[in-house]
Amino acid sequence: MSQEIKLYVRTADQTRRAELDLDASSTGADIIQAAVDNWALPADTDYTLVNTTTGKALAPGDDLSKAARPGDVLEVQPVLVAG
Repeated sequence: MSQEIKLYVRTADQTRRAELDLDASSTGADIIQAAVDNWALPADTDYTLVNTTTGKALAPGDDLSKAARPGDVLEVQPVLVAG
């Protein structure tokens, strides 16, 4: 039986936001990919996932059971490359 965590996921500019019940074994990479797919974010951009409640970034392989608590806000942020 898998455990679900209720979280909020939003884009860095806060134009898109969703309240989700996610499986605790979901990873940061899973959430980023779902946001890119569902919100039609640019696929040629790299993204990072930040738990704005704790101020910590989630590594792509981190699962939610270790990186988030119910009610936390996760923000999908583009990785800016200086040139």
